[in-house]
Amino acid sequence: MIPVTSFASEKIAVFGLGRSGLSAALALAAGGANVVAWDDVVAQREVAVAQGICLANFTSAGFSGVRYLVLSPGIPLTHPVPHPVVTMARSSGVKILGDVELLARSVAAARLVGITGTNGKSTATSLLGCLMRTAGEQVQIGANLGQPALSLEQLGGSGTYVLELSSYQLDLIETTVFNVAVWLNLSADHLDRHGGIKGYIDAKKNIFKHQNETCVAVVGIDDPVSLDLANQLTTLGVQRVVPISGRRSVAGGVYVIEGQLFDNIEGKRVAAADLRSVQALPGQHNWQNAAAAFAVARVCGLSIASAVGGLATYTGLPHRLEEIAVIDGIRYINDSKATNISAAARALACYSSIYWIAGGRAKDLALGSLDHVLSRVSHVFLIGEAAGPLSKILRDRVPFTISVTLDVAVTQARDAALAGGNRTSVVLLSPACASFDQYDDFEARGDAFRSIVQRCQTFK
Repeated sequence: MIPVTSFASEKIAVFGLGRSGLSAALALAAGGANVVAWDDVVAQREVAVAQGICLANFTSAGFSGVRYLVLSPGIPLTHPVPHPVVTMARSSGVKILGDVELLARSVAAARLVGITGTNGKSTATSLLGCLMRTAGEQVQIGANLGQPALSLEQLGGSGTYVLELSSYQLDLIETTVFNVAVWLNLSADHLDRHGGIKGYIDAKKNIFKHQNETCVAVVGIDDPVSLDLANQLTTLGVQRVVPISGRRSVAGGVYVIEGQLFDNIEGKRVAAADLRSVQALPGQHNWQNAAAAFAVARVCGLSIASAVGGLATYTGLPHRLEEIAVIDGIRYINDSKATNISAAARALACYSSIYWIAGGRAKDLALGSLDHVLSRVSHVFLIGEAAGPLSKILRDRVPFTISVTLDVAVTQARDAALAGGNRTSVVLLSPACASFDQYDDFEARGDAFRSIVQRCQTFK
């Protein structure tokens, strides 16, 4: 835990007592603050009380004597409508912060690396952590991935915090300066929480808001919005901009061409590594993630050799193109984290002869971005709420079956792959939808897929 001492003896409100909110309440209390907290869920309140946190229902108690409210990132700040507690805080003149802001105020001597983007954040974050640890650097990774920001270990001036940051978390920073800010890519996602694509982009851009001439922006340029952003930042000239790409060369940056990673940060192209040999980083989108992680390692002072040293030991993350098993020559891939169409398209581009399991609670049904990869799909098995709407869109484009549930889909996909006779086929769970119609989260859906596949091994 990192004690937050900047609010010692002050009354601080915390609303939302999930992992990040509870961590913030405990860190504030450890730093001497007078913490009062609340959560709409009884079970969350009970956990907080058991750990010594004082409760106060802000709806009735109000915010007397409170200057700051620490808000869980899962609670609506602006859209679809602000939570009533948010509205009350604003009307009372209370400033609203998040736990990442508290971390930044508590570890001023350490380096802060923030990583955002619609897709790939977790892979880039975990990979960077692996590269830096292998090089002997002191590093902690967390925030939207793994441990909450304030549950990380305290690091000194030579340490680096690598933080995966969602748009919700970036909405809650006030003064945080990221020494290195990483923007991977952008496609439509979480639009209901930001009032549309402009609000979503603006929230993400907060990662650069307080940077100065000593800071670095590492920006992917493989989609139009991100390319335009890189050009804007370069023109403004506030911070140093290092562009990255998973598919084409870029001056002054890091890029990958046909799996070969190149470093051109210092204006001289140097072949750094062959990513095709890294099993945990398949596909062009993962090559962009690798370019991002490598670029950050380099601007943090690592040599080329040191920066690529951890590639051989990187094992990847669960639920992100995770190979579960190979049964009778058929590969079973868990990509449950692909909760939007853009992410699913990236997964489909990595394989051929695909028996694709898709569906859940749809965020977007615009499947036009899949046109270039549907030729790789032999059959689609549709699950969840989106099965019906997706079947109408896919009709006449690719064969499909409405499976409804994941266990049925896996069985049907396995049987179809075996019947197809191509023993290099892939059964791919890459849903392109959220999980909340049938599972608590994408992890639970991926874990269910893993269990079903493991049972399939007994069918041989």
